[in-house]
Amino acid sequence: MTTTPLRIAVLGIGMMGLPMARRLSEAGHQVHAWNRTRAKAEPLTQWGVTVHSSPADAVKDADVAISLLENGPVVGQVLFEQGTAQAMRPGALFIDMASIQPSEARDHAARLGELGVAHLDAPVSGGTVGAEAGTLAIMAGGRPEDFARAQPVFACLGRSTHVGPHGAGQLAKLANQMIVGITIGAVAEALLFAAKGGADMAKVREAISGGFADSRILQLHGQRMVERDFAPRGRMAVQLKDMRNALATARETGFDAPITALFEALYAEGVDHGLGELDHSGLFVELASRNAMQ
Repeated sequence: MTTTPLRIAVLGIGMMGLPMARRLSEAGHQVHAWNRTRAKAEPLTQWGVTVHSSPADAVKDADVAISLLENGPVVGQVLFEQGTAQAMRPGALFIDMASIQPSEARDHAARLGELGVAHLDAPVSGGTVGAEAGTLAIMAGGRPEDFARAQPVFACLGRSTHVGPHGAGQLAKLANQMIVGITIGAVAEALLFAAKGGADMAKVREAISGGFADSRILQLHGQRMVERDFAPRGRMAVQLKDMRNALATARETGFDAPITALFEALYAEGVDHGLGELDHSGLFVELASRNAMQ
């Protein structure tokens, strides 16, 4: 049990939201959940979580509300069109752990501030594995005092770092997703290149492990490629959304991102070819088909 349990609302109960809400409840916090499709949230009742029919009901009287919604427009709609922001009590803290554009995060922070509600943008990396294990990397943007207030929440979920003002958490997440998306492509292309020439792909992955080409992507996603296991942990369609958000932010700041632009086009082609629901390591399938490889 935590020494000072918080009343926490979790909005968005999907592959990430469910294990995160469960961990918060198991840590002794009073957790209230809402999801657009209520059935997805119902399993949380076995861990003592109260499921609500509207987001406004879920956040009422909450000390902290956490968003794990699909994208920036959805976050904005739930907050400002469904009465959620108005239902939060002044002094409460809204932590947006969804991956949205930095400009959207800054807008939400300003509009919540007018209602007396504090805001952090705190997207995460580590996927469902990290969510279940409480080992997520959490990148937070906002006021230092709000980051300090959020520590009892973040401690249940992983390792948090304050990276700057409102929007900076989303910038860090986009940087993370640029590296992940680009590196998945590098690993896929290199392994397929080796296989095309007659090498054993699994053995090549093993041979380069521990050298300068090693990475978490080579280990986890490279293994998925070897095993042709593209069950979604992070989907191709979501990776494409992140690449597009990165490019939109690059345009806003006048930054030239040619490598991200190339990979945005590759993920887009994969999604166009029906691969959107595969794991993002499914870029391997798109690159394999380009080379007439199974």
